[in-house]
Amino acid sequence: MKILYAIQGTGNGHASRAIEIIPFLQRKAEVDVLISGYQCELKFPFEIKYKLYGLSFIFGKKGGIDFSKTLKKLRLKNLMKEIQSVPIHEYDLVINDFEPVTAWAAKLRNIPIISLSHQNAVLNENAPKYGLYKFERLILKYYAPTKIKFGFHFKTYASSIFTPIIRKEIRYRTVTNKGHYTVYLPAYSDKKIIKVLSEFKNAKWEVFSKHTKEHKYHNNIIIRPINGEAFIKSLTSSNGVLCGAGFETPAEALYLKKKLLVIPMKNQYEQQCNALSLKEMGVTVLKKFNKHQYNEIAKWLKSKNTIEVIYPDCTEDILDAITLPYYNQEILPTIV
Repeated sequence: MKILYAIQGTGNGHASRAIEIIPFLQRKAEVDVLISGYQCELKFPFEIKYKLYGLSFIFGKKGGIDFSKTLKKLRLKNLMKEIQSVPIHEYDLVINDFEPVTAWAAKLRNIPIISLSHQNAVLNENAPKYGLYKFERLILKYYAPTKIKFGFHFKTYASSIFTPIIRKEIRYRTVTNKGHYTVYLPAYSDKKIIKVLSEFKNAKWEVFSKHTKEHKYHNNIIIRPINGEAFIKSLTSSNGVLCGAGFETPAEALYLKKKLLVIPMKNQYEQQCNALSLKEMGVTVLKKFNKHQYNEIAKWLKSKNTIEVIYPDCTEDILDAITLPYYNQEILPTIV
């Protein structure tokens, strides 16, 4: 059996999940990997057969997506060409993690495809919703459309939603507390982060930045370029985590029993929904990252609030359940 695994390359979350999933698939099938997008910093331990330009969103420096840069980098003609030329007909099954090229190609050519992503869980009717009729929700729905959908979320809101896949580097790491706070806010500039965190002189901050290629030191703040191993080391030995309301980093912080503070990106529907879910669980959520939030950040620093979660290691069971009908030449039912 030949499987094409397609990854969205905006950010590192989809990639880190793929690094866990693909070795399990390779035990039972021939697997080729495709990635589209250009904002992933992680290194893969396997070959990437197809690297496409795709359709990506660009992180800004003021707390949200930079729509101006996103539009400037948009190449619709190239996107259509990639959709028409990607060789998905050569595969028995396509597994898609919010990747638009293969999703639209499969839709247009009626090729079997399974969507396995956090976005599917966000769109599920049982998951927390931010607003009723958001334009951003429509983008999320039609960005990488599929009929057969499974998702990951902080909680199992439906039978088609699983708890997060935790990387083995996190799951089996010795957890310590060296007193620092790990920070990952890719939608904010280093200047903005330093300005806010400098107010908290008794805290040690280890900031991982998409906007620098060198280490910077500012009193009690270290700014580091993105590095997978360094980030894991910082995360697992931290006193707490301050990050955006994405999925993988908050899930890993919860698994490690680190106190967590999240700031959802502006105009990012998925993160706003994530923030609602995390807030329901008891996580501290801030709407903005500025001087008006100093009291809330100070309160969080003094707190010892950690959230109890159970995220079992069941990646192989999940993959067996969703792919078995294809090995048996059956057709999966549609799950919405």
